[in-house]
Amino acid sequence: MPGGFGERGIEGKIVAAKFARVRQAPYLGLCLGMQVMVIELARDVFESDGPNSTEFNPATSHPVIDLLPDQRDITNFGGTMRLGSYPCHLTKDTITAKAYQTGLVHERHRHRFEFKNEYREQLGQAGLVLSGLSPDGRLVEIVEIKGHPFMVGSQFHPEFKSRPTRPHPLFAAFVETVRGYAEERKSPKLTKKAIPKPEQANHK
Repeated sequence: MPGGFGERGIEGKIVAAKFARVRQAPYLGLCLGMQVMVIELARDVFESDGPNSTEFNPATSHPVIDLLPDQRDITNFGGTMRLGSYPCHLTKDTITAKAYQTGLVHERHRHRFEFKNEYREQLGQAGLVLSGLSPDGRLVEIVEIKGHPFMVGSQFHPEFKSRPTRPHPLFAAFVETVRGYAEERKSPKLTKKAIPKPEQANHK
């Protein structure tokens, strides 16, 4: 799920994120793709279409994605967003940490909106793992879904540092998981009955 700006296509992206979470299909969300992933889980937790980003609905009842505090008084857009490379501490024993094979990474950002910290506990109880944080622990940089084979979202843009002959660790891990997922679906033991429909599944 790629990055981007604006509300166009957002509801369809949320449906796609739900499909990936419920069907256990591999998912890698980049910037906006990470935010969509959080919105989808929050809607499941609160059993409501209310949770959203204030970018798309300023009056949302549950602003799980909101403007960074230091962006609130900015009126001159463009290069004033959070840009450049920032350090990120990875949480041990997560899919993300296993992909990177290290505890500290530096990744490039380009965004104004961020995961709202007030929802850490509620979404954490529903399976959201904070697998990457800023050094001061204030900003959520990477999330993943507990128990899912690969549902990872990064607030930064790993594609900025990926190369054809030197793929970014998250891309390499994602493609490897997709490969295994495809092979598993070829198995004659896998039937449609074994795959729950999104409306029948529960995040718990």
